[in-house]
Parts: sequence; structure tokens; C-alpha cells
Amino acid sequence: MKKLYRLFITIIAFTITQCAFAQKDSIAQVNDSVNAANLEAFNTKIALIEQQRLKDSVKKAELEQQIQSLKTTDNLKKEELQKELEELESRETKRLAAKKEQIDKLRSTIKGNPVMGFFKDTLFYIYSKQGSFSASERAQAVTRRIEELGGRILFQPDSLKVVSAEATSDVVYHDRIIISLSENDAIWNNTSKEKLADSYKTIIADEITTYKNETSFKTLVKEIALALLVIGVLVLLIYLSGKLFGWTANKIKEQKDKRIHGIKIKTYELFDADRQVNLLLLVNRLIKWLFIFLLIYIALPVLFGIFPWTQNFAETLFSYILTPVKKVAFGVWDYMPNLITIIVLIIIFRYILRFARFLKNEIARGNLHIDGFYPDWANPTYQIVRVLILAFLLIVIFPYLPGSDSQVFKGVSVFLGFLFTFGSMGSLSNIIAGIVLTYMRLFKINDRVKIGEVVGDVIEKSLLVTRIRTIKNEIISIPNSTVMSSHTINYSSDTISKGLILHTTVTIGYDVPWKDIQQALLDAADRTEHLLKEPVPFVLQTSLEDFYVAYQINAYTKEANKQAAIYSELHKNIQDCCNEKGIEILSPHYRAARDGNMTTIPQNYLDKDYEAPSFNVKMNKDNQTKPE
Repeated sequence: MKKLYRLFITIIAFTITQCAFAQKDSIAQVNDSVNAANLEAFNTKIALIEQQRLKDSVKKAELEQQIQSLKTTDNLKKEELQKELEELESRETKRLAAKKEQIDKLRSTIKGNPVMGFFKDTLFYIYSKQGSFSASERAQAVTRRIEELGGRILFQPDSLKVVSAEATSDVVYHDRIIISLSENDAIWNNTSKEKLADSYKTIIADEITTYKNETSFKTLVKEIALALLVIGVLVLLIYLSGKLFGWTANKIKEQKDKRIHGIKIKTYELFDADRQVNLLLLVNRLIKWLFIFLLIYIALPVLFGIFPWTQNFAETLFSYILTPVKKVAFGVWDYMPNLITIIVLIIIFRYILRFARFLKNEIARGNLHIDGFYPDWANPTYQIVRVLILAFLLIVIFPYLPGSDSQVFKGVSVFLGFLFTFGSMGSLSNIIAGIVLTYMRLFKINDRVKIGEVVGDVIEKSLLVTRIRTIKNEIISIPNSTVMSSHTINYSSDTISKGLILHTTVTIGYDVPWKDIQQALLDAADRTEHLLKEPVPFVLQTSLEDFYVAYQINAYTKEANKQAAIYSELHKNIQDCCNEKGIEILSPHYRAARDGNMTTIPQNYLDKDYEAPSFNVKMNKDNQTKPE
């Protein structure tokens, strides 16, 4: 197990090392390309300025030589030469100002080329070229020379000197030049050549001294011993964490059927005890490996920080965690004003919704009356107002949402809007129809209606569909757009106040007096339950056909939802009343062959001495019978 942990640590360290070197190489390449592009124009301008400087310096030397060669009595000529010399110095001042102006313009875009120390730390930067050497080549050359000095066993920091030449100030070690600093280098660093050379000499001497101290045999032994101690502590912590999480795993198993009984939602068992134990064990293992990974991740920067060559790796490892954490922390802090604004807006709109809900409840209960506004409109109107308020809230807080101004966020918003528009065209038509139906008040819940060919009681009204329960207990869902395009009959709308008229038609032959059949129909209506006595039922003769008369009985009821049962009972009572009055309900074709047949009235309605009439027969001369 210990070998596995060590191998794991080695792999992680190697991977991170490679990533760090690759990152630094890519940064160096980017810097070189940027510098090459930006410095090209700068070098062209500086070259022109340098040409003028060389001419002026030659001219200045000639003038100084002429002044020295003049006799003391030749004052007039001396004044002329002195005036020319002052003009050259004034031109030199302007030249320096022009060069400084050009360099200041490049400060925000040009990144210097770093001179690296022994531990991959940056000592200073070089920005300008010198002769045929670019800034990058100068930085690399100075880095190599410092490394060579660090390799000298008898290096003496006091041997580093600053030597001033005509155009440069040089940092030298004995007879070897480490770095030459020109006027351009001084302007880039906002100082003079001499001061810049002194500061670089101190930096180089301190770097070499520190390198020799930290790479001494005594220091290396201490660092190795400290690294072994860190590794030992890490292995011990991993071993103890394995024991700890093993103990927690055993405790979880012991709690089965004691504290762990599974999770139930009403009668459904979501997790039984075994599944819950397995889930807890899985979580325990995940926490264990996350803890081990965290220990290793903390130990690696500590190990890398012990040795000076790998200290940058430690900073890189910590930056992988600290940089995102800092970004998140600063992002949250910067977003706090917007977050507070969103919270305040949500609280305000929440109380607005509460007030709208209060008005809805008061109107629905009948406590608040508004002319022209019905109580059954309260809930749908509240839902519409609620959607509008929430939509307005979203519009108000949208600019305060993080990333709301990004192109990705805008693209996703447009895409979702496109899907919603084209994917819900049919649904939108049903929603609009549902809203219109609500305010048309065609029907309400429990009303008996007929929509198209469907008859039943309304059990649900939603924005999309209307559901109807038929008298056969069938649930039929009708899209609201279909309801809008169909004719609708509401049997219940005026039933309570005016009553619903139920009617049925009976056809009786002309041989039956109309008063008798009318009285029989009225008696049948009077016997029928749920038919009102007031208003009084009435009979209409709807047609006089060739063989019969159509009589229609009309009666009022307040039970519109019981039409089937009422009609059934009414038909039975009509048959009873007609039979009691001796009225036969016959079709005309059956009646045409009526003579001599037994009456169709049931036996219990006939007199006890009733006998069927005889069949009349007439004889003709040809001995043929013919019924009359």
C-alpha cells in the first residue's frame, strides 16, 4: 500500500512539473511574438533618433575641441562656438524627451524579457535591444552569464563592479562583462544608467550569494531530512485516515435495522435498509479518497517549497486552488450590490403578489364586489396578473444577473425564445381560447353542457383543455380551441333561477281525443320526481301528421344534471297513464291491421270481463274471404 501511495505522489509531481514548464514555454513564446511586433515600429523611430544623436555627438566633440584650441583673446569666435554647443545640448534634451515619449507609449503594451535566477525566479527585465542583439537575446545571455558566475567556487561578491563607458554603464566581474546598460535601458526604468547598473549589480550579487548558501551540502542535508519527515507524516496521516474511515464503515454496517430502517414515502419504500447502508458506504469511500487527495495536494507544495529549485512548483500548485477561490470571492464581493438589488426587488414583488392574492380571495368569497366582475373570474384573473408580475420582475432583474450581457447568455435566450415560439403554437391557441372562455362565462364547474356531440358535466377547466364527465362516467378532454369553434349548450346556467324545461314527444292516432292524451301526459309529469309543480307543466301539439298527432309534454326542473333519470321515469309514467286511460300508443302501420286483434294494453289494466273483439269476415260470390 505504501508503494502505491509513493508511486501516486511521483506521478502527480511529474505531471505538474511538465505542465509548469509547458506553461512557461508558451508564455515566453507569446511574449517574444508580441515584443517582435510592437518593438519593430519603436526600433525604427529610435534608429532615426540615434543617428541624429551620433551626428550631434561628433559635432559636439568637434566644437569642444575648437573651443579648447582658441586663444583666450579670441572671445568673439569662442562665443559663437559656445552658442552652437548650447544648441546641440538643447537638441540633446529634446531628443531625450522624444525618446522618453516613445517609450512611455509602449509601457502598457510591451512586456519585458525576464532575466532568470537560479531558482527560476525573475531578477529584472530587459526591454530594449542593443546593437544586433534583441531584448530577448540579451536577457538569455545575461541569464547564462549569471549561471556561470554561480558555478564558480571562489566567487566574491565584492568583485562585481560598475564600469562607465562612453555610451553604456557595464556590470563586470573581473574582466568579463555581465550586462551593459544603455540610455534606453535607463529610460525604460525611469532612472540613470549609473543607478540602474548599481541596482543590477546588487541584485546579481544577492542572487548568487543566496544560491550558494541554499545549495551547500549542509543545507541540502537539512532539506532532504525535512522532506523525508513530511513524507513520513503524509504516509502516517493516510494510514490513520484509512483506519478512521474503516471504523466509520463498520459503524454504518452496525446501524442496519437499528437506526437505519430505510426511507419510506407514504407506502412506497424509496430505500430499504440494505440500499441505504450501501449508499452510506459509498459516500464514506468518496469522502475517504477526497480526504487522501487533499492531504497529498497539501503535502506536495510543502515538499516542493523545501527545495529552492522547486519552489515555483509550490506556488503554481497553490495558485491552482487560490486563484479560482480568489476569483470566486472577488466575483461574489463585486456582485453584492447587484445581489442586494435583486433581493430587494424580489421582496417588493412578493408583497405585491400577496396583495393580489388577498384581493383574489376576497372577491372569490364574495366579500368584495366589483361591478361587472364576477367571483369566478377572480382565480383566472389572479393567475394572469401573477404571470405578468413575474414576467415584469424578470425583465427588471435581468440586467443585474451575472453574465446577462455576455453573447452566450443572449444567444441562449434567443434560442429558448425561438423554441418556445415555434414549439407551443398549438398550446398558445388553446391557452388564449381558455382565457377567452373564462371571461365569456359559457359554463362553470359541475354544469351540464353539450359541446359539439358530447354531453356531460364539466369537471375541470384549465388553460389548455376542458374535461367533461358523461352520463356513462366517461372522461372526455376537449381542447379549448375546439370548444371555441363548436356550439355549446349549457343546461345548468339558468336552472336555479328559471328552471330547465324537459320535453318528450308521443305520437297518438286521430281516434284518441286530444284532451284525454293531454291529461294523461300532464298526469305523467305530475308523478315524475324532480319535475316542478310550479311553473305548471304544459303540452304542445307539435304536428298533425298523416296517421297521427305529435303531442309534446314540457315540464320544469332544477336538476339539470339528472336529465337521463328524469326522462326515464317520465317515459315510464307516460306509459302507465296512457294505459290507465285506455289509450294505446301505436304506430300507424300497426294500427292499419288493427281490427279483430287483442289490445296491446297490459292485462292488469283491462277490465275483468274484457274479451277480444271478433274478426269480421265477408263472403263474396267466388267463395273468397276478405277481412274488413
